[in-house]
Amino acid sequence: MDCYAGYMIFGGVDLAAEARRTGIAEVSDDGELALQNVSVGTDDEELVDLIHRSVKTGLDVPLGWPDSFIRLVAEHAAGEMLAPISTDASWRRTMAMRATDLAVRDRTGIVPLSVSTDKIAYPALRWAGVEARLRAEDTDVARDGSGRICEVYPAATLECWSLPSRGYKGKQNTALRVDIITQLTGVFPTLNWNGHQDICASDDNALDAVLAALVTYLVHQGLAVPPPPEANEIVLREGWIWLPETDAPSG
Repeated sequence: MDCYAGYMIFGGVDLAAEARRTGIAEVSDDGELALQNVSVGTDDEELVDLIHRSVKTGLDVPLGWPDSFIRLVAEHAAGEMLAPISTDASWRRTMAMRATDLAVRDRTGIVPLSVSTDKIAYPALRWAGVEARLRAEDTDVARDGSGRICEVYPAATLECWSLPSRGYKGKQNTALRVDIITQLTGVFPTLNWNGHQDICASDDNALDAVLAALVTYLVHQGLAVPPPPEANEIVLREGWIWLPETDAPSG
């Protein structure tokens, strides 16, 4: 188990396609939680370093693509795709969502962006390259969250905690981010922000990175919801979004 200066570090990453919009955060645990670093503008080297130094790192990015979509692309490329039974759009929708996306929708009402059909594919492709590098180094980057990383979703996390989960992105919504930061003290009353509230208020990428790190701490503590046993095999390929237990934890 990795630690730094006598305490464990849990990383959080709001991964964008480009370094300039990628936020990272580090939450330390030495019996009390504290934010040790929050920044925006993270390249692949810094991302890999964070994962190496952390007990576990939470990534706000899809870790894989839907099985159904992968089969479709392979069959289409080989000229072996069968004509859809349905003539409407319903068959296409089954290619858009992973098992974990459907689970998040069912629990929170929030529909994750489709890694098959939306721009979220660009940061997902960036992560795929970083994952390959880490695997080559024998780092355990299992997509089900059992290793050094886990997939997280800050907006759905906020929804689980009954905090504002929509409309907090963008420069024009600083006031709402300030409100979220204030309300997070009810979820983690002993969290030491170490003065990082300002960057989280001014940049939603920073706030999402902090949320990612906090959920990662909960995953490590066994206070987040794992994939159901029947999904164990598919989430190793598609990934699993870890959400906190419904009741807000104390820490």
